[in-house]
Amino acid sequence: MTPQQFIDAALRFPESVETEPYGPGVLVYKVANKSFALLAGGSDGRSAWATLKCDPDLAVELREQYPGVVTPGYHTNKRHWNTILMDGTVPDRELREMLDHSYRRVVAGLRSDDRDRLREALDGGGPPLPESR
Repeated sequence: MTPQQFIDAALRFPESVETEPYGPGVLVYKVANKSFALLAGGSDGRSAWATLKCDPDLAVELREQYPGVVTPGYHTNKRHWNTILMDGTVPDRELREMLDHSYRRVVAGLRSDDRDRLREALDGGGPPLPESR
């Protein structure tokens, strides 16, 4: 997955916004002012990396499945976030599922009004998103 494909996928979620709170070069995707994805790199011939929220048990499983490519979240809570090197090792479909899982985890933790509205938008409107693991 290219960085642009990741950006397109992240912005496809209901009420997703792109920010740069850490300055140029690190894109942060938020819903209801809560981060669900970070994207950086991809310039100067280096692979981009994404940091995504994840269920703690699944996070460990993914790190074991993709050693050295999926690692504990860079500058985030290492129990709840993974950083994924976007070098092609993780299949695009899997990376999209990780992104979907991250968004849904963040939505699940929102205030009930926001959570209900966004779940309805996810499950009741627009094209279906892949189910998270």
